[in-house]
Amino acid sequence: MFSRVLFPTDGSDVSLSAADAAITMAKLGGAPLQPVYVVEPYPFTGIGVARPAGFDDYMAASRRAAAIGFERIERLAGAQGVRCEPLTVEHSRAAEGIVETAQSIGADLIVMGSHGRSGVAKLVLGSVATKVLQLSPIPVLVVKSGEASAA
Repeated sequence: MFSRVLFPTDGSDVSLSAADAAITMAKLGGAPLQPVYVVEPYPFTGIGVARPAGFDDYMAASRRAAAIGFERIERLAGAQGVRCEPLTVEHSRAAEGIVETAQSIGADLIVMGSHGRSGVAKLVLGSVATKVLQLSPIPVLVVKSGEASAA
């Protein structure tokens, strides 16, 4: 069925709400689950005086956030007998980082959470999930507010 399932997470409850669906899809295919956390580059590079401590603090905070999200996912997946292979990538745009990572690791499914906004809020705010749906040549399963919808 699936040989590798990519599960983007930012550690938030919204992204983790899709964990059960991602784990189920990986388990059905006997595939590993590849949780991925996209770190945006340090936002103050090239502005003012270089402050290495600021960069170090930023990267440490990003690594902590990724580790917390990964730990929760690995615990849930492990309880279902699904192997996790967490990955942290750096990219200036989360959606593009997700799609590029999915392609580079040979994922054949992306499962991710969404706020499930609609109407004007969706148009004005957009979402990473919407952008991934637009960019991805790989099937995407979006889980919003506790329900799944495929594209």
